[in-house]
Amino acid sequence: MGRNPKGRSFLLLLSSCILSSLVPIHGKKQGDVLHSLYKAKWEKSGIDTSPFQVTNHHGILNSRVYRQEGQKKKDFIKRLPGQPPVEFNHYGGYVTIDESAGRAFYYYFAEAGRNKDSVPLLLWLNGGPGCSSFGIGAMQELGPFRVHSDGKTLYRNKFAWNIAANVLFLESPAGVGFSYSNATADYRTNGDSKTAEDNYVFLLNWLERFPEYKNRDFYISGESYAGHYAPQLAYNILFNNKKANKTIINLKGIIIGNAAINSETDERGMYEYFATHTLISQETWFEIQKYCDFLPNVTQVSQCKSAKLDAENQVFPHIDIYDIYAPRCLSFNLTSRPKKTNIMELDPCGGYYVRAYLNREDVQEALHANVTKLDHDWERCSEVIHPWGDSPPTVLPLLQEFMSNGLRVWVYSGDTDGRVPVTSTQRSLSKMGLPTKSPWRPWFLGGEVGGYVQVYEGDLTFATVRGAGHKVPISRPRRALSLISHFLAGSLLPYK
Repeated sequence: MGRNPKGRSFLLLLSSCILSSLVPIHGKKQGDVLHSLYKAKWEKSGIDTSPFQVTNHHGILNSRVYRQEGQKKKDFIKRLPGQPPVEFNHYGGYVTIDESAGRAFYYYFAEAGRNKDSVPLLLWLNGGPGCSSFGIGAMQELGPFRVHSDGKTLYRNKFAWNIAANVLFLESPAGVGFSYSNATADYRTNGDSKTAEDNYVFLLNWLERFPEYKNRDFYISGESYAGHYAPQLAYNILFNNKKANKTIINLKGIIIGNAAINSETDERGMYEYFATHTLISQETWFEIQKYCDFLPNVTQVSQCKSAKLDAENQVFPHIDIYDIYAPRCLSFNLTSRPKKTNIMELDPCGGYYVRAYLNREDVQEALHANVTKLDHDWERCSEVIHPWGDSPPTVLPLLQEFMSNGLRVWVYSGDTDGRVPVTSTQRSLSKMGLPTKSPWRPWFLGGEVGGYVQVYEGDLTFATVRGAGHKVPISRPRRALSLISHFLAGSLLPYK
């Protein structure tokens, strides 16, 4: 799904939600605050902390909090075309990020049902960079609806995450999904730092629009390249809370899945997964281990390039490396009548149904979306933003900082994902050198093993979801709901 990878190495950007080549920042002033926080702590670990950049906070953000009176009422969604009855409120609309640039982010918000006043607020972010948290996250993964094969009607997701939380989906940066800017330069200047700052500005304004959530426990979740988005936004929240000496946003924790968190181990672990799951030959794996250096910004020797090309030819496009045992979409034509659905069975063509649905004028009107009549269609992954700017090769020091500040930190892996596989995440977390608090064990749901879990000192939890791919809530929705429910409750995943 997303960009067409034809003619490009699948190690650069496939058709999903992750930038695989994480490039350090060059030629820019680094964030002295974050650098000083981590330099002494991490210089013995072998992890390069120099590429971190932190948004410069000197009261700039306060000038970008705009009046929100009456906006919540306007954003209320009465009913979407083809929508079944629901027992919860949902909203959609735009939040201005920068009035002078005409930059605005689209959001979709699905409140919980009767228990909306007692459950936390959860933000969901998809990755890319450049992929849609609404179209992928809400409409295919964890939101309350899925789209039928006719591209016109919706059906309920009985394992939607708004059972456990009030769930907010954000399309960022500008140029992603329905989010936009009147300054076209914004589409050429995206990167981690700007996205983290804009996402923080979004939250400040959204909480003005929905003031009843200002003091609510708040959690950030996401997958893939949101392994960058979520920690960097969380850091901005902590930084500004400390600067103001008060709780501006009541952040309690983050949870990230199949997440890009450390480029060296992410890439090395991907090839290891290919080899250990018989996707590439042992000879190719041997060559990759012998000749490839996975450190950022290293020029690879010809033997490494050749071995990687062999891996590409052996794996792609024969299978979906985001879910290596899943069927592929062989025909994505819409049907005149909806096909019979089963939320527990993956429909590999679901993304095409969503694209058709979200590009309908009546749907956009009901969603309060595309109000400026963009010159491009809604796409799952943006076709208009240009190559990404700054992207630090590791966010592991941020996870360490969150732990030291008492935030709940969970990292999870769908174990059939080959793009940011469980081997990558295990290698990345091992770089942190954390002692084990609770050893590796299975967790259960409905009498079956739902996955495996290990807890580290400092209360970082790592969990796998058995049989799930890169987008866990699509392939294993019931297990995904159990995972997020236990995370939000701060409880251990069940032994039996």
